[in-house]
Amino acid sequence: MKYKSQKIAYWFFATCMLLFSLQIIYGFIMGFARIGMDGLHDWIPFNAARATHTNLLVVWLLCGFMGAAHFIIPDEADREIYSVKLAYVQLISLIIVGVIAIIGFHFNWWEGRKFLEIPRPLDYLVVVNVLLFLFNIGMTVWKGNKHSTTGIVLYLGLFAAALLYLPGMIYFDHQTLDSFFRWWVVHLWVEGVWELIMGSILAYLLIKLTGVDREVIEKWLYIIVGLTFLSGILGTGHHYYYIGTPKYWLWVGGIFSALEPIAFLGMALYAIAMYRRSGKEHPNKISLYWTMGCAILSFVGAGFLGFAHTLPQVNLYTHGTLVTAMHGHMAFWGAYGMLVLAIISYSIPLMTGRKLWNNMTGLLSFWTSNIGMVGMTGAFAVAGIVQVYLERRLNMDFLAVQKEIEVHFIGLLMAATLFTFGIILYIINFIRFGLPNDEAIQSKDFSD
Repeated sequence: MKYKSQKIAYWFFATCMLLFSLQIIYGFIMGFARIGMDGLHDWIPFNAARATHTNLLVVWLLCGFMGAAHFIIPDEADREIYSVKLAYVQLISLIIVGVIAIIGFHFNWWEGRKFLEIPRPLDYLVVVNVLLFLFNIGMTVWKGNKHSTTGIVLYLGLFAAALLYLPGMIYFDHQTLDSFFRWWVVHLWVEGVWELIMGSILAYLLIKLTGVDREVIEKWLYIIVGLTFLSGILGTGHHYYYIGTPKYWLWVGGIFSALEPIAFLGMALYAIAMYRRSGKEHPNKISLYWTMGCAILSFVGAGFLGFAHTLPQVNLYTHGTLVTAMHGHMAFWGAYGMLVLAIISYSIPLMTGRKLWNNMTGLLSFWTSNIGMVGMTGAFAVAGIVQVYLERRLNMDFLAVQKEIEVHFIGLLMAATLFTFGIILYIINFIRFGLPNDEAIQSKDFSD
């Protein structure tokens, strides 16, 4: 760790761990409800649990990206964070808004728009919060003693993510128009500008962990950015197939959705190529595992599984089914969840000065959580395919189909338990490192 202000990242990461834990709890509430064990329904109905589960996902990932920025940007800009006080104010206000939103979901205070459920008054507070963050990080970049491609792409990704939140705040009294612009937020985040954030954080980690020349890695980053925008923007069309938009979106969405896996394949090949060219043995193998795992599983979940059901001929049957949940769980985990855990694994030893590089707890966390997620994805896949066949081909009643696929959720809960065990181990490891301290400043990070 080079700068004292990089310690701010620890508190964003600690918040991540808390929010991630809550998300898992709500996932179990839904899982048990799916097999008929819905004893909490009077207090936490399924729709409230689902809204809380999905929104916690978005918030803990954004919190992780913000923490990553507070650690990476000072290193890349070669200076302290512009305002430490502003960073803490922004984090505290983010937590307050998140807590109010979660409580509100349980009292039916929401907009009812998938992934964008938080009430409109809280939307404005989110905008203010993100503007504080962008100002602080932006001034750090602007006044930096050096400017790197990695740092600039990371900032631009975060800035674009904030900009693309605004279309979701436009009020429409027409269902199709509302859904049309809602996907500008959801799709263009996860399959657009978040990929810029992903590419820049991957680039930073690969520079630090492999020792490959920065110029080589950042040239790859330009390619990833190009592929992302080539496919991701018009790939939004696969959400427009059946919501009342013109039929040309079937062609646009189908063609560009078929191109979207190329960006994720590029990231996977990019990471593997940089690892094979590695010029040093970095002691933090666990962080390297998470980094490489992110690059590979993002292609599997976001790329391959996304392509598998976004072609119009297939999506006609699979949209709105558990096939989407199959793709969504592996995609978010591989592309963004593992990315956040990778940067945490890299930065925590440097912020605390405790080089607990490769302990058994960390290794077990990596393998059990990933095996558990693969199991969950498989359970969703089987349940989704059965649902498509019974409901969309045999025209069985929706609720009758849900009863038929209950058994698959038993397998899903078993896989989720293994996944949760891995995350508990990760959090235990996180706690074992202790709090960041000033003595860790200028400690050797094996990146020079």
